Amino acid sequence: MEALWLSMKLAACVAVILLAIGTPMAYGLAFSNWRGKFLLESIVALPLVLPPTVLGFYALVAMGPRGPLGKLWIALFGHGLAFTFGGLILSSVLYSLPFAVQPLIASFEGVDRKLLDASAVLGAGGLRTFCRVILPLSLPGAVTAAVLSFAHTLGEFGVVLMVGGNLAGVTRTVSIDIYDHVQSLEYGEANRMALVLLAVSFVVLSVVYAVNRRVWTPWAAK
Repeated sequence: MEALWLSMKLAACVAVILLAIGTPMAYGLAFSNWRGKFLLESIVALPLVLPPTVLGFYALVAMGPRGPLGKLWIALFGHGLAFTFGGLILSSVLYSLPFAVQPLIASFEGVDRKLLDASAVLGAGGLRTFCRVILPLSLPGAVTAAVLSFAHTLGEFGVVLMVGGNLAGVTRTVSIDIYDHVQSLEYGEANRMALVLLAVSFVVLSVVYAVNRRVWTPWAAK
């Protein structure tokens, strides 16, 4: 169960980080009138179509001792970034970025612009309008972004294997652990871990659909 706990911790860290950096990014993409913003949207969505091994390879090169991130990390902390839990977090943030940003963009774009105009007329600034109007109305999108980021990170394999390797207690996540059991012909253990991951994934997706259908949300109309 050590691998499952490591995966849960990784997924939780990534979900929190993506909410923190994805919210302002999604806000800028949703409300910007810049004609070239489709280029930024394409960059954000790139992990959806890019093979995990490609992203993992370039992340590994960047985090290596000769890469820019690797050199900076060594200068700051005295050790490398590749094949560490920190490296897994960074690469997972890049890989799961569209799963956080795209639901937030959809939620922000769905806010009635008349409410924003009314807030401006009443003298509220941009930050106040965001906190009092946009964010409360976009909570289902924020929940969806967090849950999808968590679920996507939980099942990562290619990027994790490329960047983190297979170090027990450090970078061996549940998906790699399942692969190891299969390679060792330990199908019973692989099945047990796969069933646990399947159950967790089902619960996570149920939360997303419940929120989107307003079956269970703290802000649903009663």
